[in-house]
Amino acid sequence: MSISDSRESVRMAFETLRSNKLRSGLTILGVVIGVATVITISSLINGVNNRVEALARSFGTNVFWCFRFPVIGVRPTTEMLARKQLTFDDAEAMRTLPHVVAVNPALQYANYDLNLGNVAVKYKGRKIQHTILEGDSPTVNITNDFDLIAGRMFNEADDFRRSNVTVLGYDAAKQLFDNENPINKEVEIDGDIFTVIGVLDKQKQLFGGGKNPQDNKAIFPLSTFRKIHPEQKDVWITVKYDDPKNASIVEEELRTLLRERRRVRVEKDDDFAIFSPDSITRLWGQITAGLVIFMFAVSSVGLMVGGVGVMNIMLVSVTERTREIGVRKAIGATRRKVLVQFTVEAIALCALGGVIGVILGALLTLAIRYGIDFPASMSAFWTVIAFIVSCGIGLVFGIYPAWKAANLDPIEALRYE
Repeated sequence: MSISDSRESVRMAFETLRSNKLRSGLTILGVVIGVATVITISSLINGVNNRVEALARSFGTNVFWCFRFPVIGVRPTTEMLARKQLTFDDAEAMRTLPHVVAVNPALQYANYDLNLGNVAVKYKGRKIQHTILEGDSPTVNITNDFDLIAGRMFNEADDFRRSNVTVLGYDAAKQLFDNENPINKEVEIDGDIFTVIGVLDKQKQLFGGGKNPQDNKAIFPLSTFRKIHPEQKDVWITVKYDDPKNASIVEEELRTLLRERRRVRVEKDDDFAIFSPDSITRLWGQITAGLVIFMFAVSSVGLMVGGVGVMNIMLVSVTERTREIGVRKAIGATRRKVLVQFTVEAIALCALGGVIGVILGALLTLAIRYGIDFPASMSAFWTVIAFIVSCGIGLVFGIYPAWKAANLDPIEALRYE
């Protein structure tokens, strides 16, 4: 079939649309809904995937976390909660491993069930509640990718002297000082006076809007934290290693070290957990697998309905144009040409539905992104796939009407009234 014939088929398809606007619109409605569903849901998944990856990167690069039980994607059991805690000696031993660059043992004082702090921070009559207190070693500058908007992090000297200094989270500093420079100002925390030496930038969170509890935080040198809260002994260890290609080696070395130090028998499972920022992305990947299945299920219904509608209108079109088909065959049109003509018409109908669906999906994505501040981002891959599938629906459901038109007897077709 020539290019001119193909253009003529497309033109006739749109003529059919124009002559039967309401019927044609209802026909491709299922395709529009199916494509728009794919675009919208894939945009939500893609947007949140990007946010999850950014969140994981914000926790640091080339790092492992060690704790007495897993905290990502697992609800701690009674056995996990009863495990003995990691120690500062464990952290010291980790520093001797060959690929380890830095180790940061940390402590926190917070309400873990609510993910909030238990302390109020005060400054000249202003107060912020539920502040999380955290103690870190000076190596936190290496292990954690903290961004400061003012001041500095504490150093070895601050830790050695157990200095009463603190670095505040973004929300804590904003609420206490507003537009005032917080550096070198004194705040009251747990009945003691501390000098503010730095302010952290806002921490990334999965969904926009609302307050992030991690922005309401006060960080101290580890020795200072142990001075004000000596009862806190649940050590969280962050290990920074040299190169991503050594990740599996470092993880195995950490596991071997901790099993030896904690005297775990060979036949027993680990009584500790080692995980990384990749654990977050893997957990989200498992969740999105279900969302992708849901997307296919919902969009398939719309596309199938659209396909049946296209078959219906094409059958009607074949009936209405029986005499025209007879004339074309009488003047030399082959079965192949008639078959291709009606197939192209069906594909053109569905392609139009696909284009409208893509536009509708894009508008919904923009509405979600800017209307409710949800991280939606269109995926070029799924946009192309949705459009190709919509055209494929036209091919699959248009082939029978096209076959029926191609096999009409020209004499009988010319007699048709």
